Amino acid sequence: MVSAATWIRYAVGKLQYSASIGWKNYKGGQISDRELGDTIWKNFFQGKLTCLHYIKGEEMAPTLGDQGVTLLVRKIPWVDPKKVFVGDVVLLKDPINSEDYLVRRLAAIEGYEMVSTDEKDEPFVLEKDQCWVLADNENVKPKEAKDSRTFGPVSLKDIVGRAIYCLRTAVDHGPVNNSQFSMDLDSPVLEVELDVDEMAKSHKA
Repeated sequence: MVSAATWIRYAVGKLQYSASIGWKNYKGGQISDRELGDTIWKNFFQGKLTCLHYIKGEEMAPTLGDQGVTLLVRKIPWVDPKKVFVGDVVLLKDPINSEDYLVRRLAAIEGYEMVSTDEKDEPFVLEKDQCWVLADNENVKPKEAKDSRTFGPVSLKDIVGRAIYCLRTAVDHGPVNNSQFSMDLDSPVLEVELDVDEMAKSHKA
């Protein structure tokens, strides 16, 4: 049973999410100022903070496995350095194919100095709203990992959410190892919205 304190933390997070969605739609010209309030409350009462996403591939093994997994992803409509943190496993738009999505670990954000292991490459600093993402599997060659080592920095705006729970099979599942700060933030969301049975039903075995 979810405690009252957890429900309060969840409600606060959901209100922040709903406000972000409303503001993003307003700034994008999708809704008018008169519709802004209705949009916020509609998302608050009817929306969810999470969605399911299926991925397959060895790039994020052993963290997520390599046989295909279903992820519970916390949606982040307005991404900035205060909402995602180094160490988080994030869902982002594929920089090479905008119709696809990748799941990679956030390795660095704006302001970080990047130094290559190849002495021929000059160090550089990630600019505002840039980030660097990497695959977890150290056995995969950089060219096959499909991460920032091949396509370079990506925009924080390309991140759509953070993976918070992973289901490999109906009996093999658990929280995703993110930064400690994010895991603390996401704990009430997991307690309220996690439904392993639903994840298992949608899982592509």
